[in-house]
Amino acid sequence: MNTSTTNLIKDQANGNSWLRLASESTARFTDYGITPTVLETEEDVGEAMLNELLATAAEKDGDINIALLGGRGAQQMHRLLGRLAKSGERDALLARLNVFTQDALAPMGMGNGFSFVRDFERILGEEFFQKIKSFTPMRTDADDLEAGLVEYLQKLESLGGLDIFFIGHGPEDNQASHLAYIKPFSGAEHQHVAGIIPISSSILEHHISKFKAGGSQVNETDEQECRAAEFILTLGPAAILQAKKVVQSVVDADSAPAKVKTYAKVLHTQLSEDKSQALRQLDENPGLWIRLHPNVKSFVLPNVGV
Repeated sequence: MNTSTTNLIKDQANGNSWLRLASESTARFTDYGITPTVLETEEDVGEAMLNELLATAAEKDGDINIALLGGRGAQQMHRLLGRLAKSGERDALLARLNVFTQDALAPMGMGNGFSFVRDFERILGEEFFQKIKSFTPMRTDADDLEAGLVEYLQKLESLGGLDIFFIGHGPEDNQASHLAYIKPFSGAEHQHVAGIIPISSSILEHHISKFKAGGSQVNETDEQECRAAEFILTLGPAAILQAKKVVQSVVDADSAPAKVKTYAKVLHTQLSEDKSQALRQLDENPGLWIRLHPNVKSFVLPNVGV
């Protein structure tokens, strides 16, 4: 990030709160498109994502800053990282990692079994968290969620921003999609680094059912607290566009068949050369933000249908 997060300004749009950089951004709206890489299995996708991390480690010295992806999209990569942590084969790499989360339900206790943090711990394993340089989750238990999010952003900025933004693809109505949790008509713009978005009952139901099906250790108390969550904390378009590399995975089109059409729409929709029209397209379908990044790897399975 090029501007101090102490100079963040809050914007309100359709009930959403966005934090933007105080300086005027001169972001160029260049549509680079997407060239998906079709792989046969989820294990192949996990290995491809890990290879992108290894490539970054070979290309630069010092720390490596990454945003972890939750859900099925990156679970195979997480399993591979967990095995490496147990084996000791890549301890030098792990010691360079500053790991960040990219979205979270709030308010909610950090120990809640429906938190992505608990899911990361379950799959990555204790050894992984002992060996990495740092782990910075979004604070979902802060008395002031906005102040907690600013503190998170300050940590990310102090480390030089993200080297890799591991990201997914979420289906929305009208064949639209979300990235991180930048949702349609949430008013997100290119200078917004993070946001606080009101949650919907459908998102809560999807989140709870996904965690139960995935084998997370949860209980009734955790579920009640999760159902009381009011917001989603999310990184915004600026965090995505400023990352040095974006690595996307889409592996669950069988269980989420809407992704077939929503991914195809992102793949084939060209952004307008008129900036105001392009902004309308991005607000209607935030999955399109990925087309504005010059260094994207999009790993998908054959069931996505591309």
